[in-house]
Amino acid sequence: MGLTNRAGNAVVYDSGDYATCQRKGLDAAGYANFPAKQEAARRQGRWLGMGFAHGLKCTGRGPYETATVRITPTGRVLIYTGAHAMGQGIETALAQICCDELGVAIDDVEVTCGDTGFVSSGIGGYASRQTIVAGSSVQLAAAAVREKALTVAAQLLGSDKPLTLANGNVHVSGRPDLAVSLGRIAVALRGAAGYWFPENVEVGLEATRHFRVDSMTYANAFHVCEVEVDPRTGHVHITRYVAVQDSGKIVNPLVAEGQIVGGIVHGIGNALFEWMGYDRNGQPITTTFADYLLPTATEVPRIEVITNETLSPLNPMGMKGVGEVSVIPVTSAIASAIDDALRPIGVRVRETPLSPVRLLELILERQHGDDDAPSGDGRRSATSPVNAPV
Repeated sequence: MGLTNRAGNAVVYDSGDYATCQRKGLDAAGYANFPAKQEAARRQGRWLGMGFAHGLKCTGRGPYETATVRITPTGRVLIYTGAHAMGQGIETALAQICCDELGVAIDDVEVTCGDTGFVSSGIGGYASRQTIVAGSSVQLAAAAVREKALTVAAQLLGSDKPLTLANGNVHVSGRPDLAVSLGRIAVALRGAAGYWFPENVEVGLEATRHFRVDSMTYANAFHVCEVEVDPRTGHVHITRYVAVQDSGKIVNPLVAEGQIVGGIVHGIGNALFEWMGYDRNGQPITTTFADYLLPTATEVPRIEVITNETLSPLNPMGMKGVGEVSVIPVTSAIASAIDDALRPIGVRVRETPLSPVRLLELILERQHGDDDAPSGDGRRSATSPVNAPV
């Protein structure tokens, strides 16, 4: 019967071109030429390895999100939403979506998140949901405002010709001089006692929409990692990292790349640093950052981000989540790269985080002939790193 979600609906991987993501990642990382590079490094006593992994993450959790888009008499655009601004760029993304619909400058848009004084119904921020769900709500509300503005502008301009929105104005196509501002339309929709009021529209140049989600969309990623292992210290140096990500329609590439890189750095911590220890009584013994280590700028390589957009059919813009999915493949990619680097002596990574001390223990076990350890491919040579001093 397959998996079901909390609501009892079947889990369906809604979209994605996984083979293309893998091909792009391997090509960008130089996978085809890596064996020759690795062999040359081994002759120099250097242990290089490459690993890769796929990741898949459900995103855009429902059941809904709310957005109100309102244009004031000054022409300023106000957005109110139940989403929460937590430093991840949601305000910028929502403003961009609104600008694309209404043809206004982003400086003329003000976003208010999570204020129950304006939006009483909202779910908030988690599960890579906000740009998908709140963004779709904003897009639908802005589209409704756009249609209302076009209806009123046709009456104010007395024209039945096609109309266009640009730079905060509605103008007759081909006649930029024949225009009316969104602010003027907002004034008309406020009305005045005894004066004309636009026909076939509701009061106020605004709209509220609740975008409902019954099925989550699935973002995917493919990561390729190249490492060099120092057999004397057990230190793992990440020499290259390529991340291919499919998050559907990308609203803001800069924000998306920042979230992808941030997720990968978090994953590097999972793989190599962030060990949580407890004593026999269950009390934590890693209680400060002197014990619980985090990756810093010196441990993080330049991360090469590549996007591959396949649109989700589950929301109007085809969006998927960004930040969380980029964490998932990291540990597997790094562990696989270490395995590949140490393949001549058969060291296998079966635990994370893998500290230099622990990795050095595994290297020494194999070099001193631990018969219980995995045998790898059994290759040995006079120039192999297996003979490097430790």
